[in-house]
Amino acid sequence: MKIYALVGKSGTGKSFQAMNLCREMKIDGIVDDGLFIYGGVVAAGISAKRQDTKVGAIRTALFTKEEHRSSVAEKIRQESPSSILILGTSDGMVEKIAERLELPPISKTIYIEDITTAKQREFAQKQRNEMGKHLIPAPTFQIKRDFSGYFLDPMRVFRDISGKNMVGERTVVRPTYSYRGQYFISDKVIGDIVGHIGSRIPGIASILRVSTQMASDGIRLRVLVTCRYGASLIDAAKQLQTIASGQIEAMTAFIVKGMDVEIRNLK
Repeated sequence: MKIYALVGKSGTGKSFQAMNLCREMKIDGIVDDGLFIYGGVVAAGISAKRQDTKVGAIRTALFTKEEHRSSVAEKIRQESPSSILILGTSDGMVEKIAERLELPPISKTIYIEDITTAKQREFAQKQRNEMGKHLIPAPTFQIKRDFSGYFLDPMRVFRDISGKNMVGERTVVRPTYSYRGQYFISDKVIGDIVGHIGSRIPGIASILRVSTQMASDGIRLRVLVTCRYGASLIDAAKQLQTIASGQIEAMTAFIVKGMDVEIRNLK
Protein backbone atom coordinates (compact mmCIF):
# COMPACT_ATOMS: atom_id res chain seq x y z
CA MET A 1 0.00 0.00 0.00
CA LYS A 2 1.40 3.39 -1.00
CA ILE A 3 0.65 6.37 1.22
CA TYR A 4 0.54 9.97 -0.02
CA ALA A 5 -0.09 13.15 1.96
CA LEU A 6 -1.62 16.51 1.06
CA VAL A 7 -0.49 19.20 3.51
CA GLY A 8 -1.72 22.77 3.86
CA LYS A 9 -3.04 25.26 6.38
CA SER A 10 -6.64 24.94 7.50
CA GLY A 11 -9.09 26.42 4.99
CA THR A 12 -6.72 26.51 2.00
CA GLY A 13 -8.76 24.10 -0.15
CA LYS A 14 -7.21 20.69 0.58
CA SER A 15 -10.52 18.81 0.62
CA PHE A 16 -11.59 20.48 -2.63
CA GLN A 17 -8.36 19.50 -4.37
CA ALA A 18 -8.21 15.97 -2.95
CA MET A 19 -10.60 14.35 -5.45
CA ASN A 20 -8.79 15.85 -8.44
CA LEU A 21 -5.44 14.77 -7.02
CA CYS A 22 -6.66 11.22 -6.44
CA ARG A 23 -7.99 10.99 -9.98
CA GLU A 24 -4.80 12.35 -11.54
CA MET A 25 -2.49 10.14 -9.44
CA LYS A 26 -4.83 7.12 -9.41
CA ILE A 27 -5.08 7.10 -5.60
CA ASP A 28 -7.82 4.81 -4.29
CA GLY A 29 -8.74 6.28 -0.91
CA ILE A 30 -8.75 9.47 1.15
CA VAL A 31 -8.34 9.98 4.90
CA ASP A 32 -9.74 13.42 5.73
CA ASP A 33 -11.01 14.89 9.01
CA GLY A 34 -11.70 11.54 10.64
CA LEU A 35 -13.26 9.87 7.59
CA PHE A 36 -12.00 7.09 5.33
CA ILE A 37 -13.40 7.75 1.85
CA TYR A 38 -13.01 4.88 -0.59
CA GLY A 39 -14.46 4.46 -4.07
CA GLY A 40 -16.10 7.88 -3.82
CA VAL A 41 -18.13 6.99 -0.71
CA VAL A 42 -17.65 7.31 3.04
CA ALA A 43 -16.50 3.83 4.05
CA ALA A 44 -15.79 4.44 7.74
CA GLY A 45 -15.14 7.07 10.38
CA ILE A 46 -16.68 10.05 12.15
CA SER A 47 -16.42 13.49 10.60
CA ALA A 48 -14.49 16.06 12.62
CA LYS A 49 -16.94 18.61 11.24
CA ARG A 50 -19.67 17.14 13.45
CA GLN A 51 -17.86 18.09 16.65
CA ASP A 52 -19.08 20.96 18.81
CA THR A 53 -15.67 22.60 19.27
CA LYS A 54 -12.50 23.07 17.26
CA VAL A 55 -10.57 21.11 19.88
CA GLY A 56 -13.00 18.21 19.47
CA ALA A 57 -12.63 18.45 15.71
CA ILE A 58 -8.83 18.25 15.91
CA ARG A 59 -8.98 15.22 18.21
CA THR A 60 -11.37 13.47 15.82
CA ALA A 61 -9.18 14.27 12.82
CA LEU A 62 -6.23 12.72 14.69
CA PHE A 63 -8.20 9.56 15.60
CA THR A 64 -7.51 9.98 19.32
CA LYS A 65 -10.49 7.83 20.40
CA GLU A 66 -9.66 4.14 20.25
CA GLU A 67 -13.06 2.98 18.98
CA HIS A 68 -12.95 5.49 16.13
CA ARG A 69 -9.31 4.69 15.29
CA SER A 70 -9.73 0.93 15.35
CA SER A 71 -12.90 0.93 13.23
CA VAL A 72 -11.26 2.99 10.48
CA ALA A 73 -8.02 0.97 10.61
CA GLU A 74 -10.01 -2.27 10.33
CA LYS A 75 -12.02 -0.96 7.36
CA ILE A 76 -8.81 0.01 5.57
CA ARG A 77 -7.46 -3.49 6.15
CA GLN A 78 -10.68 -5.00 4.79
CA GLU A 79 -10.73 -2.86 1.65
CA SER A 80 -6.94 -3.09 1.19
CA PRO A 81 -6.60 -0.10 -1.19
CA SER A 82 -3.41 0.10 -3.22
CA SER A 83 -2.94 3.76 -2.23
CA ILE A 84 -4.33 6.35 0.21
CA LEU A 85 -4.11 10.15 0.38
CA ILE A 86 -3.97 11.59 3.92
CA LEU A 87 -4.97 15.24 4.39
CA GLY A 88 -3.51 17.34 7.19
CA THR A 89 -2.33 20.77 8.25
CA SER A 90 1.31 19.78 8.85
CA ASP A 91 3.86 17.07 8.14
CA GLY A 92 3.64 16.00 11.76
CA MET A 93 -0.14 15.67 11.60
CA VAL A 94 -0.24 13.41 8.53
CA GLU A 95 2.59 11.29 9.92
CA LYS A 96 0.71 10.88 13.19
CA ILE A 97 -2.49 9.88 11.35
CA ALA A 98 -0.60 7.28 9.30
CA GLU A 99 0.93 5.87 12.47
CA ARG A 100 -2.38 5.82 14.35
CA LEU A 101 -4.11 3.97 11.50
CA GLU A 102 -1.22 1.49 11.25
CA LEU A 103 -0.39 2.53 7.69
CA PRO A 104 3.00 2.36 5.98
CA PRO A 105 5.23 5.47 6.10
CA ILE A 106 4.29 8.33 3.79
CA SER A 107 6.12 7.94 0.49
CA LYS A 108 5.29 11.35 -1.00
CA THR A 109 3.99 14.62 0.42
CA ILE A 110 2.25 17.18 -1.77
CA TYR A 111 1.86 20.71 -0.46
CA ILE A 112 -1.23 22.76 -1.26
CA GLU A 113 1.01 25.61 -2.48
CA ASP A 114 2.36 23.32 -5.21
CA ILE A 115 -1.03 22.60 -6.79
CA THR A 116 -3.01 25.84 -6.23
CA THR A 117 -2.50 29.52 -6.86
CA ALA A 118 -2.44 32.20 -4.17
CA LYS A 119 -5.77 33.46 -5.51
CA GLN A 120 -7.38 30.01 -5.14
CA ARG A 121 -6.14 29.70 -1.55
CA GLU A 122 -7.35 33.19 -0.73
CA PHE A 123 -10.82 32.33 -2.05
CA ALA A 124 -10.87 29.11 -0.03
CA GLN A 125 -9.89 31.00 3.13
CA LYS A 126 -12.67 33.51 2.55
CA GLN A 127 -15.24 30.72 2.19
CA ARG A 128 -14.03 29.21 5.46
CA ASN A 129 -13.49 32.31 7.60
CA GLU A 130 -16.34 34.55 6.43
CA MET A 131 -19.01 31.99 5.50
CA GLY A 132 -18.12 29.07 7.75
CA LYS A 133 -18.03 26.63 4.86
CA HIS A 134 -16.19 23.32 5.17
CA LEU A 135 -15.95 20.76 2.40
CA ILE A 136 -16.10 16.96 2.46
CA PRO A 137 -14.86 15.13 -0.67
CA ALA A 138 -17.91 12.86 -0.92
CA PRO A 139 -21.44 13.11 -2.40
CA THR A 140 -24.19 14.70 -0.30
CA PHE A 141 -26.39 11.59 -0.29
CA GLN A 142 -23.53 9.69 1.36
CA ILE A 143 -23.18 12.01 4.34
CA LYS A 144 -26.62 13.59 4.70
CA ARG A 145 -27.78 11.08 7.33
CA ASP A 146 -24.72 11.81 9.51
CA PHE A 147 -25.23 15.56 9.25
CA SER A 148 -28.90 15.83 10.22
CA GLY A 149 -29.46 19.35 11.54
CA TYR A 150 -26.36 20.75 9.83
CA PHE A 151 -26.50 22.94 6.75
CA LEU A 152 -25.36 21.13 3.59
CA ASP A 153 -24.93 22.19 -0.01
CA PRO A 154 -23.93 19.83 -2.81
CA MET A 155 -21.05 21.14 -4.89
CA ARG A 156 -21.03 19.40 -8.27
CA VAL A 157 -17.93 19.71 -10.41
CA PHE A 158 -18.79 18.23 -13.76
CA ARG A 159 -15.53 18.51 -15.74
CA ASP A 160 -11.84 18.72 -15.07
CA ILE A 161 -9.59 21.49 -16.38
CA SER A 162 -9.26 19.71 -19.73
CA GLY A 163 -13.03 19.90 -20.15
CA LYS A 164 -13.36 16.16 -20.70
CA ASN A 165 -13.79 14.03 -17.61
CA MET A 166 -16.36 13.89 -14.84
CA VAL A 167 -14.84 14.81 -11.48
CA GLY A 168 -17.68 14.11 -9.07
CA GLU A 169 -19.52 15.77 -6.22
CA ARG A 170 -18.23 17.32 -3.04
CA THR A 171 -20.40 18.49 -0.17
CA VAL A 172 -20.21 21.82 1.65
CA VAL A 173 -21.16 21.66 5.32
CA ARG A 174 -21.45 24.42 7.90
CA PRO A 175 -20.58 22.91 11.29
CA THR A 176 -21.82 24.42 14.53
CA TYR A 177 -18.30 25.28 15.71
CA SER A 178 -17.66 27.40 12.60
CA TYR A 179 -20.21 29.99 13.70
CA ARG A 180 -19.90 32.76 16.23
CA GLY A 181 -22.30 31.27 18.73
CA GLN A 182 -24.79 28.44 18.27
CA TYR A 183 -28.02 28.00 16.35
CA PHE A 184 -31.13 26.24 17.58
CA ILE A 185 -34.34 25.21 15.82
CA SER A 186 -37.21 24.98 18.31
CA ASP A 187 -40.03 22.44 18.28
CA LYS A 188 -42.43 25.32 17.57
CA VAL A 189 -40.75 25.94 14.21
CA ILE A 190 -41.29 22.30 13.22
CA GLY A 191 -44.91 22.54 14.39
CA ASP A 192 -45.49 25.74 12.41
CA ILE A 193 -44.17 24.12 9.23
CA VAL A 194 -46.47 21.10 9.68
CA GLY A 195 -49.40 23.39 10.49
CA HIS A 196 -48.85 25.48 7.37
CA ILE A 197 -48.63 22.39 5.15
CA GLY A 198 -51.73 20.91 6.78
CA SER A 199 -53.75 24.05 6.05
CA ARG A 200 -53.06 23.56 2.32
CA ILE A 201 -54.21 19.93 2.13
CA PRO A 202 -57.95 19.70 1.33
CA GLY A 203 -58.58 16.63 3.52
CA ILE A 204 -56.98 18.15 6.66
CA ALA A 205 -59.23 20.39 8.78
CA SER A 206 -56.66 21.30 11.45
CA ILE A 207 -53.43 20.25 13.12
CA LEU A 208 -54.09 19.60 16.80
CA ARG A 209 -50.58 18.91 18.04
CA VAL A 210 -47.07 18.17 16.77
CA SER A 211 -44.52 16.45 19.00
CA THR A 212 -40.91 15.86 18.00
CA GLN A 213 -38.30 13.37 19.14
CA MET A 214 -34.72 14.34 18.34
CA ALA A 215 -31.90 11.90 17.66
CA SER A 216 -28.35 12.29 16.33
CA ASP A 217 -29.35 11.02 12.88
CA GLY A 218 -32.68 12.86 12.52
CA ILE A 219 -36.09 13.49 14.04
CA ARG A 220 -39.35 11.59 14.40
CA LEU A 221 -42.70 13.38 14.44
CA ARG A 222 -46.10 12.52 15.89
CA VAL A 223 -48.87 14.64 14.42
CA LEU A 224 -52.46 14.71 15.73
CA VAL A 225 -54.97 15.97 13.15
CA THR A 226 -58.62 16.60 12.50
CA CYS A 227 -59.72 15.53 9.02
CA ARG A 228 -62.68 16.67 6.96
CA TYR A 229 -65.68 14.37 6.81
CA GLY A 230 -65.93 12.63 3.44
CA ALA A 231 -62.25 13.00 2.58
CA SER A 232 -59.99 10.01 1.98
CA LEU A 233 -58.29 9.80 5.36
CA ILE A 234 -55.37 7.67 4.17
CA ASP A 235 -54.68 9.95 1.19
CA ALA A 236 -54.79 13.06 3.39
CA ALA A 237 -52.40 11.53 5.92
CA LYS A 238 -49.99 10.38 3.22
CA GLN A 239 -50.00 13.84 1.62
CA LEU A 240 -49.22 15.44 4.97
CA GLN A 241 -46.37 12.99 5.60
CA THR A 242 -44.81 13.45 2.17
CA ILE A 243 -45.09 17.23 1.81
CA ALA A 244 -44.35 18.16 5.43
CA SER A 245 -41.32 15.85 5.64
CA GLY A 246 -39.88 17.34 2.46
CA GLN A 247 -40.39 20.91 3.64
CA ILE A 248 -38.88 20.25 7.08
CA GLU A 249 -35.77 18.71 5.51
CA ALA A 250 -35.46 21.57 2.99
CA MET A 251 -35.96 24.37 5.55
CA THR A 252 -34.18 23.05 8.65
CA ALA A 253 -31.63 20.49 7.33
CA PHE A 254 -33.00 17.89 9.77
CA ILE A 255 -33.57 14.40 8.37
CA VAL A 256 -37.13 13.22 9.07
CA LYS A 257 -36.78 9.58 10.15
CA GLY A 258 -40.54 9.10 10.39
CA MET A 259 -43.84 10.93 10.76
CA ASP A 260 -46.77 9.23 12.46
CA VAL A 261 -50.12 10.88 11.65
CA GLU A 262 -52.91 10.15 14.12
CA ILE A 263 -56.44 11.16 13.07
CA ARG A 264 -58.34 12.21 16.20
CA ASN A 265 -61.52 13.78 14.86
CA LEU A 266 -63.65 14.40 11.79
CA LYS A 267 -65.12 17.78 10.97
